[in-house]
Amino acid sequence: MLSVGVAALAIRAALLPLHPPPEPYVVDENSYLLAADTFASGRAANAPHPFWIHFETICVLSQPKVASKYPPGQGLVLAAGILLAQRPWVGVWLSVGAMCASIVWMLQGWVPPRWALLGGILVVVRIAAGSYWIDSYWGGAVAATGGALFYGALPRLMRQLTLRDSLVLGVGLAILANSRPFEGLVVTMPALAVLAVWAFRRGWPAARALVPMVAVLAVTAVAMLAYNRAVTGSPWQMPYQLHEAQYAIAPLFLFQKLRPEPVYRHAPIKAFWTGFARDEYLKSFRMGLVAASLEKIENVRDFFLGPLLTLPLLALPWAWRQKRFRLIYISLGVLLCAQLTVMGVLPHYTAPATALIYLTVIQCLRYLRISGPTGLVLARTIPAVLAFTMLLFYALEASGSTFLHEPYSWCFARPGNLERAQLLRQLEATPGRHLVMVRYGPNHVPNWEWVYNRADIDGAKVVWAHEMDASRNRRLMEYFHERQVWLVEPDTTHPVLKPYAEQRGQLSLVDEKR
Repeated sequence: MLSVGVAALAIRAALLPLHPPPEPYVVDENSYLLAADTFASGRAANAPHPFWIHFETICVLSQPKVASKYPPGQGLVLAAGILLAQRPWVGVWLSVGAMCASIVWMLQGWVPPRWALLGGILVVVRIAAGSYWIDSYWGGAVAATGGALFYGALPRLMRQLTLRDSLVLGVGLAILANSRPFEGLVVTMPALAVLAVWAFRRGWPAARALVPMVAVLAVTAVAMLAYNRAVTGSPWQMPYQLHEAQYAIAPLFLFQKLRPEPVYRHAPIKAFWTGFARDEYLKSFRMGLVAASLEKIENVRDFFLGPLLTLPLLALPWAWRQKRFRLIYISLGVLLCAQLTVMGVLPHYTAPATALIYLTVIQCLRYLRISGPTGLVLARTIPAVLAFTMLLFYALEASGSTFLHEPYSWCFARPGNLERAQLLRQLEATPGRHLVMVRYGPNHVPNWEWVYNRADIDGAKVVWAHEMDASRNRRLMEYFHERQVWLVEPDTTHPVLKPYAEQRGQLSLVDEKR
């Protein structure tokens, strides 16, 4: 179990010369990094800045506190990386190793050890070696670990009542609640129903065995309510809920209606919510719900399985005959059906079911192996071909190939916003402190955000701010009067830093009412 986790860490560490730690790329990553910086500083949230409008950004709350909109799980893992090595990516790296080890442990509770080992190897090759789960800050491994712990402890606890398995069951649920709460709830509901019936039939011994799990969940609930209150002011309102109420037009679920447009203070933020997010919602209706559902399933399949690992699923009708595994297939099916009702699905949304997906593949491979000569050949060659394919991709990239996948595909997430990272390093090496006014072009892609900052804005060496109207810009520069002020235009071919001239200020404010 541990050997697979260590192997995953060693493989990715060995690839660092080819694939160094990534720079953030999508707006979600910036939000998680803000959470990490906040937690590493010993705070749950940050006080609003007096000039917060200049620092407003996507997927981040600016009022009543400055905080990520997301649950704290991924942020805590990144914060651990900061505290351990001053690098949030170290937290990503360690979380992927923990994911691989926990999935092997989960599989050992369902299948023989050598098959569990094979499942762990598939996870290492398919996800840990080069997917966006390890080559970005977007997440995935944390929720996958939570799901693996829950479904690994479940059969063990039902076979033998132990304190350890009850605690692990609770820890798995706690991780899911703080990483992917909706998907975590959905994927565990069938198992929780089975667990409840089992406990009722077993009576007092089973109820007593579940006390540690309940205790873990009680502590988790109190901590979550306290976190909600620290960020939103109400223990019953999650940061995500408040953020969506402040900014979102498109609802989370397809059966909900579009919301009225709120007041936006920046053109790029408005473009994100009224353009990109709204279009994602409407796409399902333009394509047709059937076509949109197939696209979601294809995204999930391409990431976790690809063509090679899809082949074993041909044996699923035979694997279904073994009643013990039906809970796995039902739980996975319930989650996939639930995801068809949401606006869009990326692979890390399905992360709580990662262990279930690979258990299904392993069980199908077991049936193929005993089905005849053809099945035996497939069961033996598919893992080997998969490993060879991974090595081939790395060889192509090492040779300078421009072949590159989108971030949600199997391997090689984008390297991140390297232009911004280069300018940031330049400023950090320049004496003094700096304020960078960001001027977007009229055709700016809103997902390509440059305005995001450290948790302590005033204490940061470099501060990034939206350029607004001349009056607001002047007041901001007066506040940061000790800083050198720069202008950057991200939408130019090669963005560079220029000394800021106040008279060049332009109006990017959407609504002057606030």
